[in-house]
Amino acid sequence: MTESIKTKVSLDLLKNQLKEALLLDFEDFSLDQNATGEYSSDFLGVHFESAFQPIYDIASGDLFGHEALLRPFLGKIQEATPDFAFKYAEASNKLVKLDRVSRTLHVLNYNQIFQEKGLLFLNVHPNLLISVSEHGKVFERILHANSVPTERVVIELRDYSIPENHENLVTYEKQLAAAIENYHERGYKIAIDNFGNQHSLISRLWQLKPDFIKFDRSIIQEAVNNHRLETTLNGLSNLIKSLGAQPIITGIETQEQLNVATAAGVHLLQGFIFSKPVSAKKLQASGVLHRESKIV
Repeated sequence: MTESIKTKVSLDLLKNQLKEALLLDFEDFSLDQNATGEYSSDFLGVHFESAFQPIYDIASGDLFGHEALLRPFLGKIQEATPDFAFKYAEASNKLVKLDRVSRTLHVLNYNQIFQEKGLLFLNVHPNLLISVSEHGKVFERILHANSVPTERVVIELRDYSIPENHENLVTYEKQLAAAIENYHERGYKIAIDNFGNQHSLISRLWQLKPDFIKFDRSIIQEAVNNHRLETTLNGLSNLIKSLGAQPIITGIETQEQLNVATAAGVHLLQGFIFSKPVSAKKLQASGVLHRESKIV
């Protein structure tokens, strides 16, 4: 049997497994594998690929994890935003399916760097939390099929005061807490993303008990030129640690920003200074996964 035939057979078996696990119709969803072994998919006429950005623990000088990012394309040429893709899916009443497709795609591509150390950070659309029950149950089948334990997966929930089309903040907070509890019970870790934006609520930190708090990228950009914010960043970092969570500073692009982050006592860092989001294969080939990250 030739290599191309073996690849096709393997891909067909994988498609059947995903169809059963995700409850998807392949008239809506396609899965392809390129010559380098990376997966892509087409859903609702949009082409999707995965990109990964490392997160480093500069205290140990080691890789801590990767955030998986969705890369949608129109006509496989024009890049679109994930927000556009999810709004399009929501308007088509297929938000839940697209969320499952995107996370599955990330896991398949993550297998290329799975042997490396670290956690896999996966974004979940906030409106999904009020659209499904038993959070993480269906996705757990995909993880098990690819030998990825839930303990290595971090579900990122974007920090909103209230999602679109939701009328009651109190009700939403209860739904959010219930979703996080479901994920935790299945072994997943939880991260609150974009903390520090204009919609952030500090009270949410002790109510939801996340494992990680990721600061909005605007925080480090402003802190470089604002001494008061720099001092506040240190206080917020200590508050987060006192609640049993770990702070992560994102959006670090310069040495000066890196210095401010480390001065605030934060050792989990992410940004262009380490690596831009790229495919798993390019990330592996670049050598960045094995690079010493103590560059302060």
